[in-house]
Amino acid sequence: MPQSTVNRPWLWFACYQLGWHLLLPVVLLRLWWRGRKDPGYRQAIAERFGFSQGIQPGAIWVHAVSVGETRAAQPLIEAYLQEGKSIVLTCMTPNGRRTGAAIFADAIAQGRLQQVYLPYDLCWSVERFLKAAKPTLGLFMETEAWPTIVFRAAEINLPVYLINARLSERSARRVARFGNAGRSLFQAFAGILAQTELDAGRYRALGVKHCEVVGNLKFDVVLDPVLVKQGLAWHAHLEKNHRLMVCAASTREGEEAIILEAWQAVLQMHAEESVSASGSASTAQPLLCIVPRHPERFTEVAELFRAYGLMVLRRSEINLDAVDLQNTIDLKTAVVLGDSMGEMPLYYSASDLVVMGGSLLPFGGQNLIEACAAGCPVLLGEHTFNFQQASQDAIDYGAAMRVGNNGSLATTLAGTIIRILQDQQQRKAMREAALRYAAHYQGATTRIMAALKGRTT
Repeated sequence: MPQSTVNRPWLWFACYQLGWHLLLPVVLLRLWWRGRKDPGYRQAIAERFGFSQGIQPGAIWVHAVSVGETRAAQPLIEAYLQEGKSIVLTCMTPNGRRTGAAIFADAIAQGRLQQVYLPYDLCWSVERFLKAAKPTLGLFMETEAWPTIVFRAAEINLPVYLINARLSERSARRVARFGNAGRSLFQAFAGILAQTELDAGRYRALGVKHCEVVGNLKFDVVLDPVLVKQGLAWHAHLEKNHRLMVCAASTREGEEAIILEAWQAVLQMHAEESVSASGSASTAQPLLCIVPRHPERFTEVAELFRAYGLMVLRRSEINLDAVDLQNTIDLKTAVVLGDSMGEMPLYYSASDLVVMGGSLLPFGGQNLIEACAAGCPVLLGEHTFNFQQASQDAIDYGAAMRVGNNGSLATTLAGTIIRILQDQQQRKAMREAALRYAAHYQGATTRIMAALKGRTT
């Protein structure tokens, strides 16, 4: 690799390493603290320092920080496995590791895929990992750019690519504030394979020369057919009882309070309209399914809704294999809490409308592609900067709608939900548009593999 591509800013890098070492006690305490709710944080800690026992050298190295990135990498990893390649899959979170273990159980059992935690970005832990793994190619998902790893890989001629890459305008401004250090980091990648032209343009503005647009791997993810079948059966049960379900997906802290206020208004408006239409509140009320993004918040969110007198049923209490769900999900249930991991296709397939979490408050949004692939219309808040192009494309297709913050967000959201639930033709049109949108943008896996062909060491 030409030396010009390895422009390590040494003064900045020395300060970065010093900061890492000074913060190590805090990092370890944080692991131990988070382990109170999730014991996975207290397991395999040695791997975080490069001590990866029994790792088989010579594999393709894929790094997916957590759950979403691991699922997005699935079609690419499976394509490499079908070619007979071995994979070492790194992540940062226990939930990411569990997701990988579930998705790639067969490959793990056959010894074709190994999972370890990504080493902390310290010179000595990174060096130990690289010497043990000896990967032939590194593929980092979406936004993962760790200076020590990226610079060291360039120096030893290990091609490391940032794939399915995205860079929001806000993140680009943050990188620019680091000046040459920030630009050098992205220039040190062997190449960047971006999701959209918007993302590619921001990388090129940082001086990245080897950047091309390949699309978004999330469009290639195939929904689990078992979960889809269960979801459709659930939807059929609700339909039989004349109920519509709204899924608030991947919600973040602070958003559940907005959704709670909106849902109370939805139930109130529904009750008033039912009385007005029939003289009595006989029409079955809609059902809310809320799925917090972080499992450690399941109980907290359930208690929030119960505190306002709403009957909450947890997914773990529902037997979807039952012949008749009536005894489990009765008409008094106002909220189902999605307290499970990896079941979003189930929730989407059972729903008539999705409110996408992460977009109501400035978190940047969450992945709406899976909901569209299930044929579910999507409502988005104003904050979708992490999925800018995908969100706009879905809106342009008619698969999604943005809810503006005109006065009270909860009131506006409630009004939009009621309007769509009442308009069967609009739901049908949005559902068909969602399926067209999801199908149109497939193919990133093939394009990425073509771009990387022959790029291993």
